[in-house]
Amino acid sequence: MNDSMSIISLFFHAGLVVQLIMMILLAASVLSWVLIFQRAFALKRDSRELDDFESHFWSGVDLNELYREVPADNPQGAAHIFRSGFREFNRLLPKSRSHNAVLEGVERSMRVSVSREEERLTSHLAILAIISSSAVYVGLFGTVWGILGTFQALGGAQQVSLGTIAPAIAEALVATAMGLFAAIPANIGYNRLTHKADKLMVRMENFAEEFHAFLHRNLQNRNTGENS
Repeated sequence: MNDSMSIISLFFHAGLVVQLIMMILLAASVLSWVLIFQRAFALKRDSRELDDFESHFWSGVDLNELYREVPADNPQGAAHIFRSGFREFNRLLPKSRSHNAVLEGVERSMRVSVSREEERLTSHLAILAIISSSAVYVGLFGTVWGILGTFQALGGAQQVSLGTIAPAIAEALVATAMGLFAAIPANIGYNRLTHKADKLMVRMENFAEEFHAFLHRNLQNRNTGENS
């Protein structure tokens, strides 16, 4: 590839609109890579913290002690679900004679926490979806715009050769290439990260169900003890 056909040379010789589109696509590509790495590390950390918390929870630790260990400010993951459910359990138990009312309150509280965790786990993934679905079309628009400009410029020429139009067409096609360059990693990253977030959500929902069943058994044992 000679210097006149290099990516940098094609960029500087492209029209203003095509240059603007290329810069937008380059920014979108950089943003998508930043989000892919940031969300990948965050989901990996969440998975590790969920493993640790579930292991600690099922080790037989006293729940009151575990409740005090979970930070009150901005708890995350299963710890967030546990804290909200156990707090509601302790708040409603002395006030209500109906154990079903207590369990329904606990379920509502944990459902809200699960919803907030889902929102946190999938944060910024919508940006990757937008980039993956629109970058190709933005790049294609730049290519069409560049080709139109090329034909308008060649309209008054007496002789047109392949060597005359090839650089101009190449300048226009770079926009499509940059659109694909931005869209493909964003699409792969979005699908991969969404799959990981979904798996974590299933595990958190399962934990909420198990914790709810645990509290239900706890209340049944209290009833048995009171009636005996």
